[in-house]
Amino acid sequence: MSDVQVTQAHHLGAEEAKNRLQSFEGMVAKYGVKADWSGNKANLKGTGVSGDIAVSDTSVTVTIKLGMLARMAGVDAARLQESIEKRLSSAFEAEA
Repeated sequence: MSDVQVTQAHHLGAEEAKNRLQSFEGMVAKYGVKADWSGNKANLKGTGVSGDIAVSDTSVTVTIKLGMLARMAGVDAARLQESIEKRLSSAFEAEA
């Protein structure tokens, strides 16, 4: 498995950070990945991928594990990491 981990700092508190993640969840849902929330942590599950989202008062960390199926389908871990970084940055750039 290949792992991708991205951490985005913020100053919003955990609840507002979770609200900001809705656009990110929408993006991963397009690829068949579902986020199942329990408190401030979500488990991510999809075909060939798994992982989690951890939200604290000061940061959000997304970890994605690419399985054999995802790698065989041509998913590039470096490009995936860049995409996640871009989307998290966008979600948190306009902090209130």
